[in-house]
Formats: sequence, C-alpha cells, structure tokens
Amino acid sequence: MVRLPPLNNLRVFEAAARHQSFVKAAAELHVTHGAVSRQIAQLEEQLGVILFERRNRAVFLTREGLQLQEACAPALASLAEAVERLRHPPADAPLVVSCEPTIAMRWLIPRLGRFQQRHPAIPIHLFAAGGALDFATSRIDLALRRDDFPRDTTLYSAPLGREWVGPVCSATLAERLAKGSAPVRLHTQSRPDAWTRWQQLSAQHLAWGGEQRFEHFYLCLQAAGAGLGLAIGSLYMAVDELADGRLVAPFGFVPDGSRYLLLSPSPIDADPRRVALRDWLIEEFDASAVALQAGACDNA
Repeated sequence: MVRLPPLNNLRVFEAAARHQSFVKAAAELHVTHGAVSRQIAQLEEQLGVILFERRNRAVFLTREGLQLQEACAPALASLAEAVERLRHPPADAPLVVSCEPTIAMRWLIPRLGRFQQRHPAIPIHLFAAGGALDFATSRIDLALRRDDFPRDTTLYSAPLGREWVGPVCSATLAERLAKGSAPVRLHTQSRPDAWTRWQQLSAQHLAWGGEQRFEHFYLCLQAAGAGLGLAIGSLYMAVDELADGRLVAPFGFVPDGSRYLLLSPSPIDADPRRVALRDWLIEEFDASAVALQAGACDNA
C-alpha cells in the first residue's frame, strides 16, 4: 500500500501551486510564509523530488510539481465536497434510524405515516436493533433506545418520554382475574426483571397459576393478547391495543425510572431532517402518555 504524505502538507502545496506564491498561500491558509515554506520542504523531502523552483523571490512549479498539482487539486476538492455533504446533508436525504424491534413494530411503524404526511421530503430507512450502537461503522444516523444499557456519554441524547410499565392481558383473562382466577405469569428474556421491578414499584403481590417464558418482548406481548397469561407491558408498545380493547391493563401503569432516548453521534440542530424527527417523536410520545393520564388505556 502506497504511503501518502500528510494531508496538511498536500493542502498547503495545493494552495501554493494554485497561487504560484507562498505568500498568497499563507494568506489564504492564515499561516505565516515560513510555515508554508516548511510544509513544502517537508513534502519535497517525503517525495524525494523538487516541487518548486525558487528564483528571484518567486516560485515556479517543476514538472513534478505540475504532475502533483494535476492529481492533488481534484482530489482535495472531492474530499472537501464529501465533508460538506456529511456536515450538511441535503434536505431530501433519507434518515437511517435504528430502533428497538418491539417498539418499532408495535409503536413507531403504525405512526410513521403521520410523519411522512407532515414531512414527505424526509424518507425514513428503519432498521430493527437494540442495545449499544457503533455509529462509526453502522452507517446509522439516529437510534431510538431505552436507556437500559451503558452508552457513550459523548453521544447527543434527546429524551423522548418516560417508560411506563404494567401487566397487560386479554379482556377474557381480565374477567377471570376479577373473579379470583390465578393467571399464568409471562416472562421475557429481554426484560428478565420486569415483574420484580413492577411489584416493587406498584406494591402489588399476586398469586400465580404458572409461569411461561418467551425469548423476545414482542412474543410475550403477543402471548398476552392471545389470552395465555399476564405480561409486563410497556405503555407505548401496548397503547394501540389498549385503546381498541385488544389488551387490558387491569392494574394500570407505573413509571419504571427508565426513558426512551433519541441518540446521535453529534448534535442535530444543524440538520433540519433530524430536528423534524426528534420533535415529531417527542410529540408522539407525549400523546401516548396523555392517553394514559386521561384513562383511555387504564382498564382497571
């Protein structure tokens, strides 16, 4: 692999070659004439060729200097354009968003149509994933996560809403509960301490008729809707089914101390697309919480 000279040396050379003057290059780059001269001398030493002839206090490109200028000028221009696109993406560029699978399927996707109606020029590319995320290698713009894992504190983080949890089940099972039936308790490996945490927060202690476990949270909620037992549900992941009666929350919901966040590798205020998605997400999270506070989702 060819070892390239330092980028700053090439940048100084390009300016000096374009102006045919170390003085004018120094003025453009806001450095001293001596700094330009040193950078050019370092580059000539690294390449083993003379790039400028110095005559009568003027500089002239050599044949080798002309060859390097022909390659260097378009390469640096292309690099500058790429950096500018990264810093200021076009308004109609898609946003690549990573979202935890269950909240993506049960809450975000049913609402995305409203975002697209409001912002038709901002397409969303959605990826289902949870936990920690390496923005540098994943090519993800934003991530929607619950703050239940260690994360890089240098990331931009916008709080979207508090997590609310409570047992949910089918209406038929809720009727049996009201008559004193002991239900099956449904567990999920992705939230193994959900029941313990809810009992501590709600001071509720129930008698159980059995236990059943599921690998994923969405499978556990699906089983609850099918009448297999009681599952600890997130308000946001159950709000639509609670509203239309497919699920019932016989004991209501309590905040569990965690939050949903929108994460970004850098501040988002300079990108109108990211700002639009953040503001819309906050609005939708607030609307779901209002439904709870109004009693629309509390079937106790």
